[in-house]
Amino acid sequence: MPEQHPAEVPRPPSWLPSWFRHPTRLDLATGHHLRPIREVDVDLDLPAVLGSRERLWSIYGEVWGWPPEGMTREQDRVDLARHEAEIARHESFNYALFDDEEAELLGCVYLDPPGRAGADADVSWWVVDRLVGSELEAVLDAGVPRWVHRDWPFTAPRFVGRDLTWQQWLALPPLPSPSPSPSR
Repeated sequence: MPEQHPAEVPRPPSWLPSWFRHPTRLDLATGHHLRPIREVDVDLDLPAVLGSRERLWSIYGEVWGWPPEGMTREQDRVDLARHEAEIARHESFNYALFDDEEAELLGCVYLDPPGRAGADADVSWWVVDRLVGSELEAVLDAGVPRWVHRDWPFTAPRFVGRDLTWQQWLALPPLPSPSPSPSR
C-alpha cells in the first residue's frame, strides 16, 4: 500500500500558530506567480499533471500514490477541492505556479505538516516536464526556500527532493498516523 501523503497525517494543533495567515500570492522575478490552488483550476491542473505524469510518478508515486494512471478530470477535481478545503483550514497548502494571465498551470508547491520526524514542515515542488532545467525552475528552486523562511512560521522546514531525496525521507522515523489513504 502506498505511503501516506503528509497532508493526511494528523496535525498537532500547534502546526501553525493561530495568528498566522497564509500568503495568497508570491510573485516571481520571471513574471510568474504562485497562489493557492482551487477546485476551479482543474482544467489547467489536469493537463499539467497528465503531461508530466511519468516524471511526477517517479517523484511522488511511491510516497503519495500520485498521480494515478488514467487520472480522470473528476478525480482531479475532487483532489483539488480537498486541497482547497485543507488550505482554508490551514491543514496543508498547495500553491499552483502560473504565468501572469493564469492561462496555464506550470507546476505546484506543497507545504505540509511533517510526515516524518525531524522537521516542522515538509515542502516540495515540481514544474511541468518542458520547464525542467529552465530559468523558471531555477527561480523556483532558489525562491521557494527563501519564501518559506521569510513568510512562514516554520523553524525547521524540510525541502524534500532538495535537502534530501524521497527515499531518504522514507527512511526517517515515521510520525504516528492513522491507516494510510493514498492521495496527493
